[in-house]
Amino acid sequence: MSFELRAARYIPLPSRNEDPCRPRPGGRIGWMVRLPLLVVSLVTSVTAAAATYPTRSIGAWVLSASSDQKGCFLSRTYPAPRQTTLQLGLDTDGSNRVSILNPHWSIRPRQKLTLDFRLSNIAFPRHVAIGIASQDKRGFVSSFGRSFPASFAASRFLHVRRGDVPVEELDLDGSGAAIAELRTCVAHYRTAPGKTQPLPRTEARIPTDPFSNSPDRDSRN
Repeated sequence: MSFELRAARYIPLPSRNEDPCRPRPGGRIGWMVRLPLLVVSLVTSVTAAAATYPTRSIGAWVLSASSDQKGCFLSRTYPAPRQTTLQLGLDTDGSNRVSILNPHWSIRPRQKLTLDFRLSNIAFPRHVAIGIASQDKRGFVSSFGRSFPASFAASRFLHVRRGDVPVEELDLDGSGAAIAELRTCVAHYRTAPGKTQPLPRTEARIPTDPFSNSPDRDSRN
C-alpha cells in the first residue's frame, strides 16, 4: 500500500472523466500510470522469494532456517527427566550434521569422541564426534554422508552408544514429514535470488569485461 501511494504522488493520474488508456496531450499514455504498480509487483515478488523461510512446527519437530541462510535445521527436545535436544542440519551444498545435547552431560567443548550411531535401517560404528556446548547444555556434533537424511526420514529411532555405555535412545516418530519440510526449506535458499553456481574452470578465467583493463592494447595494434 505504501508503495502505491508513493507511486501515485510522482506519476500524474488521469482526470475523473479521462480514459487512462487514451493518449494524453504531449504524447503521454495511460500505461505510465500502471507502470509503477507493475514495478511494485515485481519488486514485491523478488522480495518475497528472498525472504527468510518461516520457522514452523511439524509434529514434535521444529524447523528453522540457519542464521547465515545457507541451510536449515530440525530440532526436537525430549521431555524430562533427560531433556535431550536432537538437531539435524542440512546445507544447500548437501552437507549435513547431527547434534545431540543434554543439560546433565559433562562433555568438554572440542573433546573428540568415538561413538556408535544406529538408526533402525543403518549403523555407523565408531563414528567420530566433537564436543560442543550451547544454551546451558553440552553434547556433540557429527557429520554423515549425503544419504543420511533419507535414512533418518525412514528410521524409527536413533541410538547412540559409547562402547558398552548407552548414551541416548531417541524415537524419531514424524521424521519423514519433518525431513520433507527440511528439504523444502533448503531448496528455498538454494534457488533464492542472488544465488549463483560456480563457473566452470574455462569460464571462470574469462573476465566479464575483457576490455576494461587493456586500453593500450588496441592503441599498439
